[in-house]
Amino acid sequence: MRRQRAGIAVIAFILLLVDLCVGAASTYCQDRKHFLWRVQSSATTVYLLGSIHLLKKDVYPLDGVIENAFEKSAVLAVEANINDINRINIQQLMGSAFYPEGETLKSHVSKSTYDLVRNEAEQLGMLPELVDRQKPWFLALMMESLGLMRSGYDPQFGIDGYFLSRTREKKIVELESVDYQINLLSSFSDEEQDLFLQYTLKDLRALERQTNDLVAAWKSGDVRSMELIVTESLREDSRFSLFHEKLLYGRNRNMASRVEGFLRAGGSYFVVVGAAHLIGERGIVQILKGKGYSVEQL
Repeated sequence: MRRQRAGIAVIAFILLLVDLCVGAASTYCQDRKHFLWRVQSSATTVYLLGSIHLLKKDVYPLDGVIENAFEKSAVLAVEANINDINRINIQQLMGSAFYPEGETLKSHVSKSTYDLVRNEAEQLGMLPELVDRQKPWFLALMMESLGLMRSGYDPQFGIDGYFLSRTREKKIVELESVDYQINLLSSFSDEEQDLFLQYTLKDLRALERQTNDLVAAWKSGDVRSMELIVTESLREDSRFSLFHEKLLYGRNRNMASRVEGFLRAGGSYFVVVGAAHLIGERGIVQILKGKGYSVEQL
């Protein structure tokens, strides 16, 4: 039963990739913008909204510019429909997230990583026997999520969940799926998962301050500060480029292709993806600009 509850919980946490790289302060933006872009073709208008998947209640109500864009759109597109839990194969998730009987985390990661995990898990009040059964990718997201929730951030106030709860008359489209994201994360080798766990936990105790910076950049539509936050880890350790390529840039290309399909199909779309996917030269916004579409930050 405990493992099943953990499996349900990770569905809410699995989209935390925007928080993988942190460490820079936001700056003041003179001309107020939002983390929202309007992309247009001759047949279609697509609104692209950057999401933070755990937020505090005080971020609401959202600005009218964002709400109006949502109201104008007939289709809501998200990375994964986290509200549709019935479609998730819990047994498959457990197999991807937990080691089988007789295997433990200790035998799959370095001693330094294991010692770090045990220390941080104790601070978070996690049971040692549960920690030892979790695979590094799952444990990394779970520990980061618990750290954020201790600071008052909550998945029920995430941007994705907020708009998914308001789609009675709108069609919902997935750009990926929870299963796709789980398979992506669980496909790392033991060595890569070890590094991924280090990568996530290295600044866990500074998580509240760093996430506050992230949210401040999001609220002000400060693209430059957001980019500094997302690329901080790369400037510290080039080994982390593996995760940027696989978890950001590769997915950016795929999601931009899906958005381009919307632009050719006609209609009106409101697309919500992690804010990190929209920024930088390899982000979805620049990809679409490079293809000649009209793109404007609102």
